[in-house]
Amino acid sequence: MTLEDLRKKAIYQNSIDTWIVTCEEKNIDWYETENYKKFVAYLLKSGLNMKKFPLCIKETGGIYERGKDKTKFAEILAQYNEPNSAAYTLKLNDQTVNIIRNFTLDS
Repeated sequence: MTLEDLRKKAIYQNSIDTWIVTCEEKNIDWYETENYKKFVAYLLKSGLNMKKFPLCIKETGGIYERGKDKTKFAEILAQYNEPNSAAYTLKLNDQTVNIIRNFTLDS
């Protein structure tokens, strides 16, 4: 799946699903929570209008790819008490997609 495919489902997406699709495009392991936190920090620094999303763990979905459990991933993130580990809602317009595509683990 690509970010365009995700945007076709709904223009507003949560940051965890956006992270997973971004990782698919960039061939990054999405299950690494430290990398997700880098991604969110990058998005926050970019000035995107993001709102914290009260993600219900049970609504995140079950087994996603190669047996990795998205619910478990969200539960691990919930143990941290910092902005970079939270889930956010973001609008996947062209500007946001371009910002996301410029993300690297070194950002």
